[in-house]
Amino acid sequence: MKGSPIDRSPASDEFRINERCIDCGTCWTFDPDHFAAGSGTAVVAHQPIGASSQRQALLALQACPVAAIETSRTLQRTTPAEGFPSWICSHAAGEVFYCGWASQRSFGARSWLIQRADGNVMVDVPRWSAPLARRIQAMGGLAQIVLTHRDDVADHQRWAQAFACERWIHRGDADAAPSAEQVLEGQEPLELAPQIELLPTPGHTPGSLCLLLGDQRRVLFSGDHVWWNRDQDVLVCSERYCWWDFNVQIRSLQRLQRLDVAWLLPGHGHRQHFQPGLWTEAVKQTLTWIQAQH
Repeated sequence: MKGSPIDRSPASDEFRINERCIDCGTCWTFDPDHFAAGSGTAVVAHQPIGASSQRQALLALQACPVAAIETSRTLQRTTPAEGFPSWICSHAAGEVFYCGWASQRSFGARSWLIQRADGNVMVDVPRWSAPLARRIQAMGGLAQIVLTHRDDVADHQRWAQAFACERWIHRGDADAAPSAEQVLEGQEPLELAPQIELLPTPGHTPGSLCLLLGDQRRVLFSGDHVWWNRDQDVLVCSERYCWWDFNVQIRSLQRLQRLDVAWLLPGHGHRQHFQPGLWTEAVKQTLTWIQAQH
């Protein structure tokens, strides 16, 4: 007679990080109140207290691409069934959500959902999740998937098949998604839909692109082109994590300087809200620092 499976989950309701952590930043960018970056691994900075805090930490647990966050099974069973997509911000051109369910294949990169009356758009893709797919279907399904670059394509095939939607990728990275229905050519912006623009920003990879939502006070979905460092309060354009040509990436950043950006939503690193004019100042500061290093 077989014995019962051994329950290796923590006995208490405390959260902890196990040895599977890949230091992708999924937990501490989504829930910085309870998780933080450590030395090569995420850490639990503060234990959640109360139902609201526990809910947020449980969603970070669910989003983790490698099941590196643990708590008691009793508490884990209270994870909200409809926690993702998680609302981020409102814009006249659409509601913006974080999809959660990060993929190890994309090193935990974030996927975003833009909910619009004329068709929802997913920016990069999470790992396949039937519960998430049901939620997105209830929110209007998917009309298009935009893949910002080759690193963050994850389960794009499964998502495209489930929603019978078209995928967009730039020619420079098209070999990462050879079945994509639409391929962006050249370096000129493309209007994907009213108030949605695809802007090629090569450098991190040959085919990196950004998506811009809105005509004013825009939401910038930047992939791995740039992100925000909350600890240093600075915009990051990284040579260390540039996989192709950093000089080209700098020129791509210069193209973004005069935009009216209200929200930066990257694939990695922190998101950031900007008051009018502060985006331009942040880009200028980063370009000045890069030039001083070179």
